[in-house]
Amino acid sequence: MLHDGKIWIGSCENGRPVYLLPSMANRHGLIAGATGTGKTVSLKVLAEGFSDMGVPVFLSDIKSDLSGMVMNGTETEAISRRLAACGVPAGLFEYTSFPTEYWDVYGEQGISIRATVQDMGPLLMSRMLSLNETQSGVMNIAFRVAAREQLPLEHLQDLKNLLIHVGENAKEYTLEYGNVSAASVGAIQRAVGVLEDQGGNVFFREPAIDINDWIQTDPASGRGKINILCADRLFNNPTMYSTFLLWMLTKLYDLLPERGDAEKPKIVFFFDEAHLLFNNCSRSLMEKIEQVVRLVRSKGVGVYFITQSPADIPMTILGQLGNRIQHALRAYTPLDQKAVKVAAQTFRTNPSFDTEEAITTLKTGEALVSFLDEHGAPGVVERATILPPQSYMGAISEEIRRAVIASSPLRGRYDDEKAPADNPETQEQPTPPAPQVQEMDPQRFKLINGQWYYF
Repeated sequence: MLHDGKIWIGSCENGRPVYLLPSMANRHGLIAGATGTGKTVSLKVLAEGFSDMGVPVFLSDIKSDLSGMVMNGTETEAISRRLAACGVPAGLFEYTSFPTEYWDVYGEQGISIRATVQDMGPLLMSRMLSLNETQSGVMNIAFRVAAREQLPLEHLQDLKNLLIHVGENAKEYTLEYGNVSAASVGAIQRAVGVLEDQGGNVFFREPAIDINDWIQTDPASGRGKINILCADRLFNNPTMYSTFLLWMLTKLYDLLPERGDAEKPKIVFFFDEAHLLFNNCSRSLMEKIEQVVRLVRSKGVGVYFITQSPADIPMTILGQLGNRIQHALRAYTPLDQKAVKVAAQTFRTNPSFDTEEAITTLKTGEALVSFLDEHGAPGVVERATILPPQSYMGAISEEIRRAVIASSPLRGRYDDEKAPADNPETQEQPTPPAPQVQEMDPQRFKLINGQWYYF
């Protein structure tokens, strides 16, 4: 919730509010905690605050529990108790909806996201295909050949054709670029086939996404658009999920101009299940991630990682995350106890309580919070009760999702081109027409995204 131009995230036990300053929001952050301790609520409160200050947000929705941001929240006894615990004055907290766009790599539950193989690049393409170091080298050679000989590299079929070309002319390219073995080419081809079976042909095609479509504000209210990536199907392939989000972040870094320090971010990016990004990560890819996280701040992009424990994040990345929200961790095993210790050491000590002990005794909805002050210095860790979200907490119905997608000004923008002809089963089916309404029941009208819909 936005209050006095700052995001009010929660309140300490003495009722003192804890704020995130807009000018420090692009210094990145971390939301951590065990399953069921309140990470999703903290994410929603932050995202709503950014939207209120006119900052667009991009976040991934793995369990569909973030989709409700398009609808007003509903008052419950638990929310009333939480508001009272946070000391929110009567009438200040308002249940409201937020301008929302749904996106989906597969074009099923949101606006389609498209990219070309050339856009992805050899490093991320190798990561997505889970290639080893030798195979990644061959992939890099293939991209260099495509650039030199101006070969098309948009669809997966283009990549397969390129690999055949490289394999057939391996002797020629080996002398110039390095060894190209038939075994490596064959292994890459098998990996490309697996990616096709997982829906890769739907994603790798034109027209490619324009990142400016993520950086939009609502014309009526001036609030930042909340872009929700519907990732429940994408998450079935964790490597593809994490590589895809890294590609999106890299695209923002590559295309946005330098802004330096500003009053507020240009866009804020939430990376859920962030530990997947670093699993089996090659050295070259880790260097790429560190570079993007370190330098994207100057482009006005704030990155917030959501994971279970700070220990999931490499220390070189963790040191870049200035804003921390730590929910409860469990210490049942020696490994868990080590994770608690690491989490406690990342905070600036508060003499009024033991940080390590507090992490294991936090209630659901409570968190240890430390944000950067106006000088960029880490604040003393505070034990706070997190505010409830203003939007609907839970998943929306398929009818509401379809209505929001149908009313989007971006609808159909990335659905023009059909899938490659040799893979007709991957072609998108046209959106079915909306059902005809026979009777107009006033009880079935709902206000969503500033528009009335009938269900």
